[in-house]
Amino acid sequence: MMKFCSLCANPVNYIIPAGDNRPRHICESCGTVHYQNPKIVAGCIPEWQNEILLCKRAIQPRLGYWTLPAGFMENGETTEEAAIRETLEETGAQANILQLYTLYSIPHISQVYMIYRAQLLDKNFSPTPESEQVELFSQQNIPWEQIAFPVIELTLKQYYQDQRNGSYQLKTGTIDKRNEK
Repeated sequence: MMKFCSLCANPVNYIIPAGDNRPRHICESCGTVHYQNPKIVAGCIPEWQNEILLCKRAIQPRLGYWTLPAGFMENGETTEEAAIRETLEETGAQANILQLYTLYSIPHISQVYMIYRAQLLDKNFSPTPESEQVELFSQQNIPWEQIAFPVIELTLKQYYQDQRNGSYQLKTGTIDKRNEK
């Protein structure tokens, strides 16, 4: 929870502003309403022939688990640029975007995942400060029990289903655990 205004440093209240329908952090001193919005996570399914590149996380959350290269979008970049940057930062690999493949809302953690199919430009990849291991996997060698995040597991399963069907269609949806006990 926000305690102080980032503009004037006075305390903020968490109330429903006039004309709105949900609580917001509001500074009653300067009148600023501090909106908090979901974060966009952009990443790639980096393809090389019939394999995909995964990285084993060297950072929390899910340290030591495998994932697709992905991370938070930065201000001033497109989702495609973010996906390419994250792939480079997490694997050292250069990739070319092919198409947007999945778009998932995850409201319980206030994130939106945008994963692109991408073609690796070469086989130059290596561990980075964010990934302790980087490896190409065929479908039968994916470490399914060690996949870091449910959205990544779902994306990979859909990818292989589409690969069998010979057609990659945009997948959208919601992964909502707000009501799970």
